[in-house]
Amino acid sequence: MRRNWTDGAAGWVANQAVFDAVFAPVTAAILDAADLAAGRRVLDVGCGTGTLLAAGTAAGAEVVGVDISEGMAAAARERVPGAAVLVADAQTADLREAAPGAAFDRVVSRFGVMFFEDPEAAFANLRRAAAPGARLVFACWRSLAENPMFSLGSQVLADRLDPRPEPSAPGAPGPDAFADADRLRGLLGGAGWTGVRIDPLDFTCDYGFDGTDGVEERLAQIRAVGVGRLAEEQLVPRIGADGWEALLDEVRAELRGSLVDGVLRFPGAVWLATAANPA
Repeated sequence: MRRNWTDGAAGWVANQAVFDAVFAPVTAAILDAADLAAGRRVLDVGCGTGTLLAAGTAAGAEVVGVDISEGMAAAARERVPGAAVLVADAQTADLREAAPGAAFDRVVSRFGVMFFEDPEAAFANLRRAAAPGARLVFACWRSLAENPMFSLGSQVLADRLDPRPEPSAPGAPGPDAFADADRLRGLLGGAGWTGVRIDPLDFTCDYGFDGTDGVEERLAQIRAVGVGRLAEEQLVPRIGADGWEALLDEVRAELRGSLVDGVLRFPGAVWLATAANPA
């Protein structure tokens, strides 16, 4: 997992503006639930390029980010110079020791908690870093079937891979690790968090945020991460540059076939999870 995020960091950093625009409704929901007010100490788990860190700093909170990828952490430090950003595994690191100071009043994450190898132990580790009465707020994906984010356009590339990527087992680390809300509720409760709520959040992934139809923005995102990055590495040597460009045109054609009122928009489906550390 560390290697995957380290290798893929450059693509996330290059497309930071796209991810932030498309996921803006999710970010807003996390911030509303977390209330990152002045005087709070906030831990952002899987902080990526620093979206929540920037919002917390703007609100006057003291923010600390943790990410397994040095590339992501470097981007977050550049974006939010006032944040402390750790390169560490939030599953196992002593986060109070790594970021000395008061216990955390808020623990937040946007799509950063689904990759834990042992999620119950990881959530327990995060609780140990939290103050009594602290609030945990995070967003995680629901099922892949509910989220075209993981197939629209990228499936064209995945179908050309040999071997094709195998679906992950239910509950395995990955984007849909917490698709089962009852399982997630049990993991959080088993880790000692109380008052657990798992609420559905439906939103629109809108790639027309910059006034275009969004096709090239989505294509750049696909190419930068996951299957797209793997496909380019494997297929260009096999089909050549011209073949690769022809394949990208197939992706564009699929994306254009999904335009809504001339813009690429499709549904997103996540869980917004909240819980408390017992006082």
